[in-house]
Amino acid sequence: MRHGSIPGAHGRVRPLTLHGDPVLHSPCREVTEFGPDLERLVEDMFATMYAAEGVGLAANQVGEGLRVFVYDCPDDEDVRHLGHLVNPRLVEADGVTVRGPEGCLSLPGLEAGTPRFDRAVVRGFSVTGEPVEVVGTGFFARCLQHECDHLDGLVYADRLTGFRRRRLLRKAARAVGG
Repeated sequence: MRHGSIPGAHGRVRPLTLHGDPVLHSPCREVTEFGPDLERLVEDMFATMYAAEGVGLAANQVGEGLRVFVYDCPDDEDVRHLGHLVNPRLVEADGVTVRGPEGCLSLPGLEAGTPRFDRAVVRGFSVTGEPVEVVGTGFFARCLQHECDHLDGLVYADRLTGFRRRRLLRKAARAVGG
């Protein structure tokens, strides 16, 4: 990154897909074509994530049902992790389960204590098709699991149960006028 441009600097901010839109609740398709269109999508996703002040963004959150996500997220030691993954798969999630505050750009202004493992390993590809493995701990592990969930058609509310889930879904319905 040091010798290239800042991610998102040449992208356009796309509208965010909000909770309830079918694209958020369906598994995303594998990327089969690597090239300028994919590069443009990743660049737009970075621009959109930064404009919304997020730490991660999945393609379906901008209406594209493809297995792609971007991130610029610290871990618990405040080390910054910046990148993207194409066709990612969560291959390990282990360690202690921590219930921590979690929000989502598709559920703006809301958050809930959501259980996640404190370590995650994700494998996928770069925008040019090179294999990539990302290991995250703490908050960054939470981010990786959250974005992989999006690509599988899940939002963090789907990880909640009982009162926490009902309360969050009521707030989400009020927020979108439902």
